[in-house]
Amino acid sequence: MAAASDSEILEEGRTRGWVVVTLDADFHALLARSEASNPSVIRIRIEGMKGDRVASIITLVQESAAIDLAEGAAVTVTERRIAIRRLPLSAK
Repeated sequence: MAAASDSEILEEGRTRGWVVVTLDADFHALLARSEASNPSVIRIRIEGMKGDRVASIITLVQESAAIDLAEGAAVTVTERRIAIRRLPLSAK
């Protein structure tokens, strides 16, 4: 999926029932514009992490937001907090 567009990645996540994990703000914007109710997207806004820290953050989000992720959510992770917004998002 490395060469896929953001829209293609979202569609693949939707088709397969996956949660998309990204550093890119565009995914939440695409969800808002399309008023999609899935797939869930986790956006990590922490720079310079190694793989093990990314994995631990993903695990933490999965554990703390499992129901939201299963039902459709846009999650933003920063150093200080995990913000969860249920889908569909409003572009307004």
